[in-house]
Amino acid sequence: MDIENRTAIVTGGTKGIGLATVGALEQAGARVVLSARTREDVDRVAASFGCDRIRGKACDVRDPEQIRELVEFTIDAFDGLDILINNAGIGIFQTVEEMTVDSWRDVIDTNLNSLFYTCHFALPHLKKGGGFIINIGSLAGKNAFPSGAAYNSSKFGLIGFSEALMQEVRHDGVQVAYIMPGSVDTWFGGSPPAGGDSWKLAAEDVAQVILETLHRHPRCLTSRIEMRPSRPPKKN
Repeated sequence: MDIENRTAIVTGGTKGIGLATVGALEQAGARVVLSARTREDVDRVAASFGCDRIRGKACDVRDPEQIRELVEFTIDAFDGLDILINNAGIGIFQTVEEMTVDSWRDVIDTNLNSLFYTCHFALPHLKKGGGFIINIGSLAGKNAFPSGAAYNSSKFGLIGFSEALMQEVRHDGVQVAYIMPGSVDTWFGGSPPAGGDSWKLAAEDVAQVILETLHRHPRCLTSRIEMRPSRPPKKN
């Protein structure tokens, strides 16, 4: 796909992988609508790019009506939609016994149910000119761990959703891929990023793979991509 002058939505676009992806798409000449739950953060980050090709729209991806409004906002702003990057996600890591019903719902609604909402409302537009959906998963989608029941379930579900959707829409000119990063140096785990001293993947590493996936010839679909830090700490 030629990204220049294409229109993209990036959920969770104010920090971490999402922010790096917005920056990479902007550098490639795309027009981007970034979203996150907090309007102040969205407005601040969108304004920081200082160009008309980046817009922001506050959106709680747990709410299908707000997703519908996000898609409509994008169509009104840029007269189309070509790329959907589903990046918004949270992690609450507690045992099944400890976790509250509300916490369970927050993880599943944010990480999994939102994929249905965004794709449901975006697909009629993506089909018009040949589009691309990239869902940001995790290696936790294939490797379960204690206190990860909610997060693991959401990312295992993302894989199943993505693979089914890929087969549904591939003959409509829409490609679907998902990326499964390992540890990424962001605020996601609650600790501040370590920057250049970190052994983890950088958010920019994931953004680069997103661009590479989009740039492939339309006859080639890299539908599942796993990413790992090349030299994690050795286990004793």
